[in-house]
Amino acid sequence: MSEKRKGKHTTKRGRFVQTVVEVEGRTETRVVELPAFEPPPWTAATPLTIVGTSPLRVDAAEKVTGRARYTADIVRPGMLHAVIVRAPLAKGTVTAMDLDAARAMPGVRAVMGTGDAPAATRLFRRDISYAGQPLAAVCAESLDAAECAARVLATSLRVDAAPHAVIVDDAIAPDAPLVRKDGNTTAPDVVERGDVARGLAAAEVTITREYRTPVALHSALEPHGAVCEWNGEHLTVWESTQGIFRVRSDVAKALTVPQAKVRVLKDYMGGGFGAKNGAGAHTYTAALFARQLGAPVRCINDRRAEQTDSGNRPATVQKVTIAARRDGTLTALVLDALIPLGISGWEGGPAQIFHELYACPNVRTTEICVYINASGMQAFRGPGYVEGAFALEGAMNALARALQIDPVALRLKNLATRDERANREFSGNRLDECYTEGMRRFGWTSTVHRPPPTVTRVKHGIGVAAQTWPTGGGPPSYADVRINSDGSVDVLAGTQDLGTGARTILAQIAAEALGARLDTVRAVIGDTERLPYTGNSWGSMTTPSVGPAVRMAAEEAKARLLEAAAQMLDAPVESLSTNDSQVLLDSVVALSFSDLCRKLGNVHIVGHGSRGPNPELAIVTVGAQFAEVEVDPETGVVRVLRVVAVHDAGRIINPALAESQLHGGIIQGIGYALFEERHIDRARGVTLNANLHDYKIPTMADVPAIDASFLDGADPAANHIGARGIAEPPIIPTAPAIAAAVADAIGVEVCEIPLTPWRVLTALAQ
Repeated sequence: MSEKRKGKHTTKRGRFVQTVVEVEGRTETRVVELPAFEPPPWTAATPLTIVGTSPLRVDAAEKVTGRARYTADIVRPGMLHAVIVRAPLAKGTVTAMDLDAARAMPGVRAVMGTGDAPAATRLFRRDISYAGQPLAAVCAESLDAAECAARVLATSLRVDAAPHAVIVDDAIAPDAPLVRKDGNTTAPDVVERGDVARGLAAAEVTITREYRTPVALHSALEPHGAVCEWNGEHLTVWESTQGIFRVRSDVAKALTVPQAKVRVLKDYMGGGFGAKNGAGAHTYTAALFARQLGAPVRCINDRRAEQTDSGNRPATVQKVTIAARRDGTLTALVLDALIPLGISGWEGGPAQIFHELYACPNVRTTEICVYINASGMQAFRGPGYVEGAFALEGAMNALARALQIDPVALRLKNLATRDERANREFSGNRLDECYTEGMRRFGWTSTVHRPPPTVTRVKHGIGVAAQTWPTGGGPPSYADVRINSDGSVDVLAGTQDLGTGARTILAQIAAEALGARLDTVRAVIGDTERLPYTGNSWGSMTTPSVGPAVRMAAEEAKARLLEAAAQMLDAPVESLSTNDSQVLLDSVVALSFSDLCRKLGNVHIVGHGSRGPNPELAIVTVGAQFAEVEVDPETGVVRVLRVVAVHDAGRIINPALAESQLHGGIIQGIGYALFEERHIDRARGVTLNANLHDYKIPTMADVPAIDASFLDGADPAANHIGARGIAEPPIIPTAPAIAAAVADAIGVEVCEIPLTPWRVLTALAQ
């Protein structure tokens, strides 16, 4: 306790401080006696700025030197290898499979088939619903031995084939075979606001288009995989996942063990894009074999399994009607969508963006999900919005052409100023500035009254599209910040880094809140047993969910640090501050974190943080993208020349990492627009391009000049770090912007992607 007297700080007898310390993993409150303190010569401090800068990624050295450990790098003593045998056709019943022949193969330790896995895992069922479905599995002493035995098992497989439907048209036909016992379609999901009939009647111009988008495969560089090891009744899982706690929950439930006895670890990850949100067949297979054999087991998808049975972005068929007055004011928007999910998936589709992007008073969307005999969908970067944006923005561009209005001017006229769907205000929305800045950077010239395409071989065109995406994050999310006895700092959060740089971002947030040097702060993530809970890394939620919890924890740790410093310096705590890992008294350096902590002794100062509820506001990231393309009308080949992207995502914690997210999303969007499409043999129901040779994704030769930027400025209404999510938004407007540019180049719309040469040539011919 201290008091001020005659302008100097004095302390009453007894130099003690109460602080929270960590002892053997437990936190407890202690009263610590402070040693005698002799202040160093005081010097002025220069404030450090950490958030908003682009320091080197904290994991850069590990990645470039190859020390970063992915799931496939995990090697445990006596580890065995598992391989899954998958269905060779789309629908049928297993009538025979020679498990004994596989067991007799050299090196084989165990085989599982029908009835050998708990029902909750949904593994190894006799009834086949799609090609690639797991039917059996082999575990052996080496991967080669397991693969050989799996081939023997697959050869012995006998199946009674049944009629199937692998495309939406077949599944909704009057004589369609039954895909699922509960039918082939869901009930229509109709969402309406206003009076659509009145809006259509009030229109002076109405256009209707049908847009089709393909099944797209995630194609992450690292496939799904897990290593499982039991120690008595306790299971450890090393998993390539976007959600360590969800994997723990899935495994515990499926294997009927307490969550407290399941530990999930994830160090590094080679991409997920939404497909790695929980446990999968590989996880359960490894865990079951490991328990049966008393040895660690690795099960990792090969590329064919990855491309056939790890999820996908579902195709859509979207009929869009858009109506407006002559001045461009929207009067009605109507969407009727079919979404072939596969054999399973969550019932969501492209409708939501129709209710959010524009201030149209009359909107009706109808979605019908269709089940087909193909692997089930999974979330894929911007799920629903990517598909919806292609149709909505395509229709807006078609309307602009019909009205002879510049497409940017049309969008600005119908700019949403509030969230009409949920009837609430935005925490921040600067889409108008995104258009303005994008036009400036792109050198946009109106596409109205452009001269008809010249008779040159290569045609040039430009296009624009916009996006919105909910990015508020939210609870539950917890974090601890621990100041160690040498003044270094650990940020502890049970989140995961998909490659976006979460370690660096969380370290930056903690360092700035603490007033610590960034090189003294380490983010520890990816362990369900030793770290506080956070949710999945999906929906662009990690930074706006975990970041506020980290900042709260850092502020609490800083407060406790300053309480100790106040006692040591014989000063009121309100006169103290921190900067550059030093404690300042009246803005002058008094002592370093390391000196203070060393004098406190072998204790840890710990702050706890949590993510509070979101405000009653719509928290969104918005943006606009402009594309320039060239099209060869003789070959139909489209080449993207450049993309300019401007997005509004609140405060940008690390500009370099944020720009990297924009580049990655745009490149994926180019693939979606031009190349990516799953092809299934309609007769056999088998994927024909289940590899990275025939399933085309962009290479460096396809990447155009990309000018990607964010508007500057925090969103304090969203959360107390002022940041919104940025992972999903950049992929959303890319394909429609490119399609608009192609239409501008050749003078005709192409309403189905990918914009392959044959689709472009067909549109030209028609």
